Amino acid sequence: MTERTIASAPAAPPSGAGHWIRLFHQRQHCSARLVCFPHGAGTAHAFTDLSGALPDDVELLAVQYPGREDRRAEPFATDIAALAGEVSDALAPYTDRPLFLLGHSMGALAAFETARLLERRTTVARLFVSAARPPSKDWEEPDLDDGGDEVIVEMLRRLGGVPEALLQEPDFLAEVLRMARADNRLVRRYRSAEDIMLKTPLTVLLAASDPKNTLEQIQDWDRHTTAEHSVEIHSGGHFGLTQRVSETARLLTRYIHDDLAGTTAGVPADLVREIYLAGPEGRADRLTTDLTLLRDAARDVLPTHAYDFVAGDAGTGETGRANRAAFDRWRLVPRVLRGITRRGLSVSLLDQRLAAPVLLAPVSAQTIMHPEGELAAVRGAADAGLPFVLSSLSSHSLEDVAEAAGPGPRWFQLYWPSDDRLAASLVRRAEASGYTALVLTVDAPTFGYRPGDLDHGFLPFVDGTGLANYTSDPVFRAALPSGADTAAVVKHWSSVFTNPSLAWDRLPWLRELTDLPLLVKGVVHPEDARLALDGGADGVIVSNHGGRQLDGTVATLDCLPAVREAVGDAVPVLMDSGVRTGGDVVKALALGADAVLYGRPYQYGLALDGRRGVYHVLRCLLAELDLALTLTGRGSVEAIGPDLLVPAGGPPARRG
Repeated sequence: MTERTIASAPAAPPSGAGHWIRLFHQRQHCSARLVCFPHGAGTAHAFTDLSGALPDDVELLAVQYPGREDRRAEPFATDIAALAGEVSDALAPYTDRPLFLLGHSMGALAAFETARLLERRTTVARLFVSAARPPSKDWEEPDLDDGGDEVIVEMLRRLGGVPEALLQEPDFLAEVLRMARADNRLVRRYRSAEDIMLKTPLTVLLAASDPKNTLEQIQDWDRHTTAEHSVEIHSGGHFGLTQRVSETARLLTRYIHDDLAGTTAGVPADLVREIYLAGPEGRADRLTTDLTLLRDAARDVLPTHAYDFVAGDAGTGETGRANRAAFDRWRLVPRVLRGITRRGLSVSLLDQRLAAPVLLAPVSAQTIMHPEGELAAVRGAADAGLPFVLSSLSSHSLEDVAEAAGPGPRWFQLYWPSDDRLAASLVRRAEASGYTALVLTVDAPTFGYRPGDLDHGFLPFVDGTGLANYTSDPVFRAALPSGADTAAVVKHWSSVFTNPSLAWDRLPWLRELTDLPLLVKGVVHPEDARLALDGGADGVIVSNHGGRQLDGTVATLDCLPAVREAVGDAVPVLMDSGVRTGGDVVKALALGADAVLYGRPYQYGLALDGRRGVYHVLRCLLAELDLALTLTGRGSVEAIGPDLLVPAGGPPARRG
């Protein structure tokens, strides 16, 4: 209740919306619409600042209840279900874009009822409910008609929604009291049945310092949806949602963009039905759906040196083989008749919501695989709704890759150069370009011994390929001689790229440099994981560089449980190296990973068909993951646990 209710000029309703909808910032080319329902005694203007804070692809529509502002002459609503009927009709012209509903406090009940009605005629992408108990619970609201004005004023002070100066203005206070009593009657008359269910994904928002609602009180919202359910804690008090609009906008945008990406990709397992319905003719000249065969297909289309650069391992390849053998030592235990109709693949990681526990691993110099390189790869990742981790050694600048990604999530991987000024410049550019996490790779202080590359004498960086982030950097360019040619660029790069003198005592410097979440990649020893956290890292990535650095290394999957035990359950732990299938993802999660990084297979897809090839590989992976959840009896990836696994040749688990 932060807006000055009677003094603010009302926004004009959009054409066709009648009295119910207000539009503060029109987005002609929006990808989605967020419909916001105000709190009790609130108006549509509660969401003015949030409207301006949202990105250009999200348009905010605010509901204006009768009995206030320009609708003051109309009688107050007396039934939430009837109010929802009016709003759902008013939204009919706006269903050409995905609709997201957000209700705050009393508005959560109105949004819930509106979602029920909209589901009969269209799809609601997601319902956000804020500062509200479930609709079937008694809100234990006092009867404000029985108390004096001072009772309401004290309630307003406790909730913190109205500045004290406004409470001293008689006209303003009288208007607030009038609305508060009317909306109090509206809430007290309402109660949903416990068996009322939505088909819409539902996210509950709770302010950390809300004096009115607790985590325990809002828990049962999940009983009112058959779809995905999540809870997000944000900062502030009861009105933190509308008072801290930058934080709110980031949180909502994350969900909206993830849901839009998921809608584009469709239900992952539907790929199987889609292929069968298309018939044999539909598979003509298509890429294989066997993700383990892509390597051989890519070998047929790539120059030998390019193929060996991506597919090759260090030494004899023993580490690469060990990575795969580690997955083969575990077997999944199917569970049946579990009633799983919808699966939730999304996960929360580093205060970000990911569409699935899969990220595209950083791979350098991708134009040797396809002329568009990282631009095609990041677009394919965005098509699948998955985050893309850009390598420092990319063929396109991080700014160009960010532009190609659009709203798609992206992280930046840093090889810490010997010039700290250059390191700082790369990090700041990543921040400015919308990368949402920083991945520091620590297992490559020097190049590995890779016979495939050595036998060809091939390294893409020698001819300048993969150095776009350096040649576009002002600090790097300032150190070049005037008129520097490719040879001069490569010479300077080679002098600053590796930094073997780095030690754990330097990590706090990087931590102080950026507010981005920081993950250390290349950890296999539990003590190194603890040292990473001591240095300020937010999480670790268990990795042996895909077997490309040291021959004879222990398999990454074998290291995962010990690292997880060393850092505890609350610390994000990711892993890579050897992941090929959806079943592999399940095994990694069961052994302690929060997510996996997926590398070579998407590179093979890139080589075979560019952006479409990357998208195809990721669709296959997610479809297999989706089906694996069904067949192991899990409704979400967050329900995966070690009870799903037994050692190869061992008996099925007896419990769980």
